[in-house]
Amino acid sequence: MALNRLGLDRVWWLVTPGNPLKPRSGLPELGLRMARAAEVARHPRIAISGVEAVFGSVYTADLVQNLRRVAPAVGFVWIMGSDNLRQFNRWGRWREIAATIPMVVVNRPGSLAAPLAAPAAQALRRWRIDESDAALLPRLTAPAWCTLTGPRSQLSSTALRDKSMS
Repeated sequence: MALNRLGLDRVWWLVTPGNPLKPRSGLPELGLRMARAAEVARHPRIAISGVEAVFGSVYTADLVQNLRRVAPAVGFVWIMGSDNLRQFNRWGRWREIAATIPMVVVNRPGSLAAPLAAPAAQALRRWRIDESDAALLPRLTAPAWCTLTGPRSQLSSTALRDKSMS
């Protein structure tokens, strides 16, 4: 959905070595989780990457800075699920992320309404563009963000990790 609606050339599915907000106990090995993500993605313009581990990034803000450093000509857009928007204000340096890279929030099962009432969404509301203008997002300067609604997937990183363990 993000590829088409935003007119992106490519999506990098970044598989994290470990989320600082989630327990790491029982977390399957990164290569196994990347393989599972590749099984799910199966699209020629979706690349599975463990670049966060290569950079040694713990926080998304560091990852974004590293990506912009090594690929300054690339117009990155951060894609996250609406479930992450609900707790985005708990991410390390979340305001820096929002000020550095345009973001799109894709609706996830549950609803989009509750995450839009979340602290970060409220703090960033003046920079939110209408979903009908989503194709403009990759060319906008941060802070800029929008939401995308459409067919929902029940898949989550937790479900992928659980599948990797079976």
